[in-house]
Amino acid sequence: MDSRRYTFRAGGALLAAAALLVSGCSSGGSPSDAVESESATAVPKGLDTYYGQRLSWRECGVPDFECTTLKAPLDYERPGDGDIKLAVARKKATGPGKRIGSLQVNPGGPGGSAIQYLQAYAGIGYPEPVRARYDMVAIDPRGVARSEPVECLDGKQMDAYTQVDVTPDDQRETKELTEAFKDFAAGCERESGKILPHVSTVEAARDMDVLRAALGDEKLQYVGASYGTFLGATYAELFPQRTGRLVLDGAMDPSLPALQMNLDQTAGFETAFQSFAEDCVARPDCPLGRGTPKAAGQRLKDFFRELDRNPVPTGEDRQLGETLATTGVIAAMYDEGAWPQLRDGLAAAMTENDGAGLLSLADSYYERSPDGEYANLMFANSAVNCLDLPPAVTSPEEVTKALPDFEKASPVFGEGLAWSSLNCAYWPVKPTGEPHRTEAKGAAPIVVVGTTRDPATPYKWAEALAGQLDSATLLTYNGDGHTAYGRGSTCIDTAINRYLLQGDPPPNNTRC
Repeated sequence: MDSRRYTFRAGGALLAAAALLVSGCSSGGSPSDAVESESATAVPKGLDTYYGQRLSWRECGVPDFECTTLKAPLDYERPGDGDIKLAVARKKATGPGKRIGSLQVNPGGPGGSAIQYLQAYAGIGYPEPVRARYDMVAIDPRGVARSEPVECLDGKQMDAYTQVDVTPDDQRETKELTEAFKDFAAGCERESGKILPHVSTVEAARDMDVLRAALGDEKLQYVGASYGTFLGATYAELFPQRTGRLVLDGAMDPSLPALQMNLDQTAGFETAFQSFAEDCVARPDCPLGRGTPKAAGQRLKDFFRELDRNPVPTGEDRQLGETLATTGVIAAMYDEGAWPQLRDGLAAAMTENDGAGLLSLADSYYERSPDGEYANLMFANSAVNCLDLPPAVTSPEEVTKALPDFEKASPVFGEGLAWSSLNCAYWPVKPTGEPHRTEAKGAAPIVVVGTTRDPATPYKWAEALAGQLDSATLLTYNGDGHTAYGRGSTCIDTAINRYLLQGDPPPNNTRC
């Protein structure tokens, strides 16, 4: 899939993606009060060594990029108890024009590698005038990718985990699902118990400020997508006087509890699917028929049920069952550019007994490599989300009670996403955050971007965040897919480029 769509996955497919349903909208601590003694120049108490460190840059295998390691306290409340090493990469400003400073970027997740995003897209694909005047910088958040990654299961275990039935039909299947969640959580505790209590969004935001200081920047300039919007908003709340030009694209609403976020996101995927279905049924080769989008949804739901009973082959050891097929469909909702691949995958699975296409989409979602190994995306995602907010539900009985609301939000995906909300119920570390309004009073103007048919971060979340942030401007893209910047809208790109280069936010409620 397009590397730009690495703005991950605020919402989720199933099981391993279950934690993604609560991604990005959690607090992971309480940033409601700015860090003590925060100002444009002050160093938080006891952190002089970290804020004063000098970075040693080196080549790191990708032309024009260089890398370094940043040191931060594992526990900001007890900085003497040990450090964590965080990976950083940058691409220097190319010129012409006076260098503005560093522009930190984050693609979302939580769990997405900012370094991978920078090297694969942001550092070469952001508009040239922005790259000319900013050093493009990325830090993999703690627990992610190159920054002391959270580990949980090996490849074979993850293969089994991603295939567990998330629409249980009886008590036996319900027990199998809950046991899968428990085994996943136990694996994370076994492999990464030391870091699990210290991967919250608040801690990641504080790491960004240490990096800002080490880079020599007076203020943070930042573009965050998906969960990255919550990370950026958390930074602004902690350090309003150090907040420079912030773009929050595909915004989260930090005031919502996990259950409501899951419901909103389930509705978002339904909206995105209806847009796909409307396009599909107008085509003569649509695998979901030539009727209405509603009828197409029912046909897809029936197909999922058939796969639950009779999985189809994929050309490898794994078969395509309901869970992986649903994950594949959801993966294609992030970018309308994936719709042709989804149509082909559905046609092959539904008419040719070949599940390889949908399996490929699911594997791209899970970041599974051809050799059967998984990136740590899903492990870090659960670790951050389950620490950041109390769980959406705590028992199968609570899921059953919530099922009607989920199925109303999405007749196609609601049941599976309801059961996937159970994953944090068994997490070994207690949550440290609560839902709350994020205002960041005193921050410079912030641009919040929302896409009207965004599947993973519903548009109303952008409206909500813009309404909470004291200095926010709302920029709207009327379109499909997840996030808006750099996705083909000249109107969006022009407005954001002007803001990043000149500091002029677009008029509030600008629509593109």
